[in-house]
Amino acid sequence: MPTSTATAPTPRDWDKPGPIAYPDPDIIALDPRFRRYIVFNTSIKRLHIGTEWAEGPAWNGVGKYLVWSDIPNNSQLRWIDDDGRVTLFRRPSNHSNGNTFDYEGRQLSCEHSGRRVARYEPNGTVTTVADKYQGKRLNSPNDAVVHPDGSIWFTDPSYGIRGNFEG
Repeated sequence: MPTSTATAPTPRDWDKPGPIAYPDPDIIALDPRFRRYIVFNTSIKRLHIGTEWAEGPAWNGVGKYLVWSDIPNNSQLRWIDDDGRVTLFRRPSNHSNGNTFDYEGRQLSCEHSGRRVARYEPNGTVTTVADKYQGKRLNSPNDAVVHPDGSIWFTDPSYGIRGNFEG
């Protein structure tokens, strides 16, 4: 396994599909305890260019796609594993930031515009999971994770509602 800690990425031409060196020199473990998790024949791949600010990637194992937010463009994009296409997934996205999927496969999004955590149901409806705490509106939910017991944990910083850039 790699033992070095690079301080700058290795120059690479992302437009050429040429041969890939293994192990990828840009996959590093800053803490030696994590070296064992580096997969020898895995490389960094660029999936998309064109977002203004990509945030909140979440993998859907059933649909075999990656969804992420482009906060300033008020949209979510989706990379489809089967053919490598990137498609518009949701617009408007209420300036969503963090995304995840629960144990039933439903997408959860932290939305700055709505100041809420929203769940997208299979039938197309949207359920507000949280928009208040102790009677006060949330600030701008940012990232979320689903606990194995089904509870949803999320952060709620104030910076997402300070300007139009994030909703």
